[in-house]
Amino acid sequence: MTFFPNPYDLPECTLLGFPSEIDLSNADVVLVGALDVVDARRDRLRLLVLDLTRTHFMDSQGVRVIAGVRVRLPRPAQLRVAARPDGVASRVLELTGMRRDVPVYDNLAEAIGS
Repeated sequence: MTFFPNPYDLPECTLLGFPSEIDLSNADVVLVGALDVVDARRDRLRLLVLDLTRTHFMDSQGVRVIAGVRVRLPRPAQLRVAARPDGVASRVLELTGMRRDVPVYDNLAEAIGS
């Protein structure tokens, strides 16, 4: 599965949808694509929302991707994640402790508007 980031720019936010699966087979490509989005908006990025609401499978590689994006984000930009509360991505973020470092919202509207 190939990932082609398709960011959506709002006035104060960039929304980046993630693929339906994130694992060893595509994590490097997802990370590079996400970092390209961050780097292209470095001077104007205030909020980056990673949309994992359609991600049905994610393992620790997805956590690695999110951590990599978080490290590269310019200050004072914020990173938020939108993930279905009953989904695998949300559960993986909880189990790994990533929720302590990155705010996770139950849907896109909450992630963008909070």
